[in-house]
Amino acid sequence: MPHDIAGALAGFIVATIASGGYLGILALMAIESACIPLPSEIIMPFSGYLAATGRFDLLLAATAGAAGCNVGSTIAYVAGRIGGRPFLERWGPRLLIGRRDLLAADRFFARFGGAAVLIGRLLPVIRTFIALPAGITRMPQLRFQIYTFIGSWPWCFALAYVGYRLGQQWQSDPGLRAFMRRFDLAIVALIAVGVVWFIWRHIRRDAQ
Repeated sequence: MPHDIAGALAGFIVATIASGGYLGILALMAIESACIPLPSEIIMPFSGYLAATGRFDLLLAATAGAAGCNVGSTIAYVAGRIGGRPFLERWGPRLLIGRRDLLAADRFFARFGGAAVLIGRLLPVIRTFIALPAGITRMPQLRFQIYTFIGSWPWCFALAYVGYRLGQQWQSDPGLRAFMRRFDLAIVALIAVGVVWFIWRHIRRDAQ
């Protein structure tokens, strides 16, 4: 079952990017930034790999990813700004956003203020939820958009660059291809376990 979930998730990401190009990257990163657990750690490295094959430009791929972060974060920002905390506490669990997730983002935002958006976009987990308290506290929209993009671009570029470098070596080093194939199953299983754990953790919290 975990293998099937991971395979379906990776297949969805690969198919979306392969068919949608830069727009596919943007759409997937928008989903990831709208508090939906679609891992950027798969999206951007695969985009970088396609850049190594000549399908994409590396810088444009990173920029499309960062633009997607802005789109998805805006959705979360608006939800926080219009609905506020009562809305998120009521509907958040349906999106697997528990109260502890909100509290963690709140603490981070309270500590760093507006710069939390910039810093938070570079941190796993926090980056997914930081737009919510930004909306709740009515952070100025223009500043929110600028900080989100500036913070997201290095993250997207770094992940894409990893995929790009692996893609270059993949084309020229048969030993790397053999090595990676031996560990394919372990990588897929790890992704599946992470997704299942994320869902189980939130379901268990809601049941308490």
